[in-house]
Amino acid sequence: MTTPACSSRCARPAPQWLPRPSALAQWQAKPLLREDLFAVLAAMGDGLKDARDRALLLIGFAGGFRRSELCAINCTDLERVRQGLIITLRRSKTDQDGEGRKIGVPFGRTKSCPVHALEYWLDRARISGGPIFRRVDKHGRVFADALSPEAVCLIVRERVAAAGFDPELFSGHSLRSGLATSAAQAGVETRKIKDQTGHASDAMLRRYIRDGELFLDNAAGALL
Repeated sequence: MTTPACSSRCARPAPQWLPRPSALAQWQAKPLLREDLFAVLAAMGDGLKDARDRALLLIGFAGGFRRSELCAINCTDLERVRQGLIITLRRSKTDQDGEGRKIGVPFGRTKSCPVHALEYWLDRARISGGPIFRRVDKHGRVFADALSPEAVCLIVRERVAAAGFDPELFSGHSLRSGLATSAAQAGVETRKIKDQTGHASDAMLRRYIRDGELFLDNAAGALL
């Protein structure tokens, strides 16, 4: 799953046919929006890797997690409550002092519930301690070590490709940006989106929100 070339693949520039505005210092992966996420999930099977990847995609999206954060979650970081699941991040990109941050992942209102998907994966893989997202080989053997951030990128790309999307447009960050953009499309307040994603800077978050609100009360929509 993990290869030395993966991190360079995940950070590769946009394809030649895409426009490259001079204002952008680097290519940004496309957000995996709610409807597209459901399409990706619908294309998945019932195998052990499918169970892991379904949980990975749903938890990554619902929590607005960075790929490194997904890899760092352990069983001891999970707390089941009446409303869903509380996940404690012990350390993250914007929390180098290790103060920790709690993220609420509510029960889903659709059949694609992130909490149930994670519990199903953990039960099926017989994981009761240590990292929650692990490598699974072709024989169905679950390893003890956590997935790498590069492996998360590969999983996202493999799954979107299987659903008919261009994998070159997506990366491990697509789950995080997909949550922010989809929440903005649904009219969620900026403050609540930031609470979920933990963005330290408003600049990038505003970009996701702006993209998500392009068609909300669009001026042309009332005319054409």
